Amino acid sequence: MQIAEIIRVLEDWAPLAYQESYDNSKLLFGQKESELDQVLVSLDITEAIVDEALQKGAQMIVSHHPLIFGGLKSLTGKNDAERALIKAIQNNIAIYALHTNLDNVSSGVNAEIGRRLGIANPKILAPRTGILKKLVVFVPNSSVQSLSEALWAAGAGNIGNYDQCSFRSEGKGTFRASAKANPSIGEIGSLHQEEEFRLEVLVEEAKLSGVLKAMQLNHPYEEVAYEIYAIENAHQEIGSGMYGDLAEAISSEQFLKQIKQTFGGVVRYTQAHKDEIKRIAWCGGSGSFLLSRAKAIGADLFLSSDFKYHQFFEADNQILIADIGHYENEQYTIGLIAEYLRKKFPNFAVLLTENSTNPINYL
Repeated sequence: MQIAEIIRVLEDWAPLAYQESYDNSKLLFGQKESELDQVLVSLDITEAIVDEALQKGAQMIVSHHPLIFGGLKSLTGKNDAERALIKAIQNNIAIYALHTNLDNVSSGVNAEIGRRLGIANPKILAPRTGILKKLVVFVPNSSVQSLSEALWAAGAGNIGNYDQCSFRSEGKGTFRASAKANPSIGEIGSLHQEEEFRLEVLVEEAKLSGVLKAMQLNHPYEEVAYEIYAIENAHQEIGSGMYGDLAEAISSEQFLKQIKQTFGGVVRYTQAHKDEIKRIAWCGGSGSFLLSRAKAIGADLFLSSDFKYHQFFEADNQILIADIGHYENEQYTIGLIAEYLRKKFPNFAVLLTENSTNPINYL
């Protein structure tokens, strides 16, 4: 198997276009055409993780957090990250990261946290805008169904829990083929009228190039008449954080104990503003920027990490903040990635790291 095949399925799941502007998710070292038979999955990449990959014979490490995050000015081994990268390069171990793009998809990091919290059918807390396009294409009546199916297969026409979505309106198209044309219908030099459909489908921007390719390959006309519009609607399946309701209300104290038992570490929290909680909002990684959004949707508790001292005051007796630590709320991402790869490649060796990369110890 080639590295390119691993990358393809990971980016089908969490397209790079969905990462935040500050992020560096992608193939960080390695060549896509290189062959491999084992991959090691980790949360972070340290020198110990690279050593583990060498020991286990893994030719690629897939991590959540990018090893290269800021700009590298030198590569001298002055810290653990540089030593890890040098060792990976020396031993030709490919490095790939899927970070905030996996945070921002509905089946990614936050979905796993929600599952651990026991919340069914969670929703995106802060859906993203600016990533939807509308494709309008004009097609003869006889080809509208086959073209629709080709566009759907390429990823167009998905809205929430529905697929194969489209809108069709009938009309009459006109065109005249020049002497250089090779028309599939109509005569060169003569005005032709054709009963056509205006076919409209929504497309995520990350899938647009593939959808356009499918359109060109499956449309009967030599020249395809189509239009692309930017859509300002928020995408309800892409965005930051999640929220949902517990099956039954639970006391704040009991739920905090449940969090501690599930995620370990230390739970830092604000004073409970009510005896029982039911609606929970959460965000993997550093999620304090979503606190106001959690309040707006009526969450009783917001779970995340990396809150600063003064940010806890922003609970303002309106919401219970529970900070469980960055490593703790993303630790299950390792299993999430490994499970996804194993489903896609059941006969391929996907290994989970046996090393904890949590840099924080607790007394």
